[in-house]
Amino acid sequence: QVQLVESGGGSVQPGGSLRLACTASATIFSIAAMDWYRQAPGSQREFVARITSGGLTDYADSVKGRFALSKNDARNTVYLQMNNLKPDDTAVYYCHLIGSNYWGQGTLVTVSS
Repeated sequence: QVQLVESGGGSVQPGGSLRLACTASATIFSIAAMDWYRQAPGSQREFVARITSGGLTDYADSVKGRFALSKNDARNTVYLQMNNLKPDDTAVYYCHLIGSNYWGQGTLVTVSS
């Protein structure tokens, strides 16, 4: 059983930045890939970004150039740095262990003036 806990959400103005963190209860990110999804009110959950165990990253077109993934295997944590945030980025953000049913509880990001 693996638990994923997201943190770092909050409210920011357009153009602002936030850094989300996903911490696992086990040493898992050094051997497994994980991804971030988000779900806005009234919308389906959508892919945001993924990072492999080796650190390769991939991003949705809507966030490319603004969001960046990194990880600290020693801390069992993956980070999602979000810059130049837009109102359309408002959503609950979830981390997920690829190939599993393990999801975090979500963290809310609100971008509003």
